[in-house]
Formats: sequence, C-alpha cells, structure tokens
Amino acid sequence: MLPDIGIFGPYTYLVTIVVWGTIAGWLLVRADAVRPAAKTIVVLYPIAYVWDWYTLTVGVFDIVLRTGIDVLGIPLEEHLFMIVVPALVLGIHENLHAEETD
Repeated sequence: MLPDIGIFGPYTYLVTIVVWGTIAGWLLVRADAVRPAAKTIVVLYPIAYVWDWYTLTVGVFDIVLRTGIDVLGIPLEEHLFMIVVPALVLGIHENLHAEETD
C-alpha cells in the first residue's frame, strides 16, 4: 500500500516536485552536468508546455492536490514538473555514463 501524502493538502504536488527536484539537482551537480542539462531543458520546455496546456485544456487529466496557482494557463506545479522530469532523467543518465567512463 502506498503512503497517503495527501496530508500536504493543496501543496501535495508542489512538495512532491520539490523532493524529486532536489534529487534531480543533486544528481546533476554530482555529474557536473547542470549546464548541459539546463540547455536541454530550455529546448524541451516549449514543447512540454504546449503538450501540457493541450492535455489539460481537453481534459485528459485533472490535478487535484495542487496550490491552484496558474501561470500562463497551466498549474505552477506543471511548469516545475516540465523542468524536474528532464532534469531527473538527465541526472540519472549522466551519472550512469560517468560510471562507464571511470
């Protein structure tokens, strides 16, 4: 059974993003990959924004445990999600790659 993290109420999604974002940041720093990851995220962000805006607009999913703060038509947490997910993937990739070259 999964733990109920809904105790954070409207901040649940934000807390989750901050936790995973901290892990992503640590991985990128550890791999010395912050700058290249930032470049990749900047390129991916507009694509992710349009995709996210569209799926929310047509009702593909609904985000319940969020702050209710919208920025440019989508929840604040989604903007952070579009940064954290690629950062986490790149952080894991760079750390795995660094181990192969050692």
